[in-house]
Amino acid sequence: MIIDVWAQATTPRFAAAPWLQTLLKWTGREGDTRGTTVAETLAAMDAAGVDITFLSAWSSPTGDLISNSELQEQIDQAPDRLRGLATVDLTDPMGAVREIRRVVDGQRIVGVRLVPWLWDLPPNDRRYYPVYAACIEAGVPFCTQIGHTGPLKRSETGRMLPYLEDVMLDFPELVVVGGHVGFPWLDELHTMTIKFPNFHVDTSAYALHRLPPAFVDWMKGVGASRVMFGTNWPMLSPRRCLDGLDGLGLDAAARDAFLSGNAKRVFKL
Repeated sequence: MIIDVWAQATTPRFAAAPWLQTLLKWTGREGDTRGTTVAETLAAMDAAGVDITFLSAWSSPTGDLISNSELQEQIDQAPDRLRGLATVDLTDPMGAVREIRRVVDGQRIVGVRLVPWLWDLPPNDRRYYPVYAACIEAGVPFCTQIGHTGPLKRSETGRMLPYLEDVMLDFPELVVVGGHVGFPWLDELHTMTIKFPNFHVDTSAYALHRLPPAFVDWMKGVGASRVMFGTNWPMLSPRRCLDGLDGLGLDAAARDAFLSGNAKRVFKL
């Protein structure tokens, strides 16, 4: 079984965001603002043998790029293949709490995702704290981005120390899944894994053959029970991301945990 924990069926609003244009250029889709359909997403999943994909909603300082309502409509098209990660507006803390209580059920919508670079606010900013409390209350992970950014936004908010460390010290019950590997701060990744049992990471935005060697070493050691497969579709296809899986040198147990076992446990699937 394969579970992709980071993807999105993008809307034209999302695809037209100015900060996305560098990624579109890198992936040969420059100027393409059509968005991505659920049908295209399912076809890409089938081509790579992916069983379940987590689609993300996206809020931003300028409004929703993929709203929670749009996310729910996307899941309705393939409820046996798709799960959702909700979004909230950080500028409205109580509204964010109410929205999590409204949409996050732990069955279809299985977590909350916010990317700090989009808000230019590190995760220990006070505006996130009601979101963390609501995630704990709902019994779902908080999903975020760690490491440098591909879009033309500051990378500093993706540092794990001290920003995410502060959060996990203040909220020891909070389950966190950091996406995009955490490069170049892989020493911080190692430290966070040892220190916090509720800290996890996914490999989204990387084809597996391009993972940093230090990250692969981490996967085989302390990260074996913490790492999950992700793509960042449609920026990268599942088939392309899985290229190099055999070259990682994972044993059967570690491979199964990476591709689905850890995600099933953490997201209670």
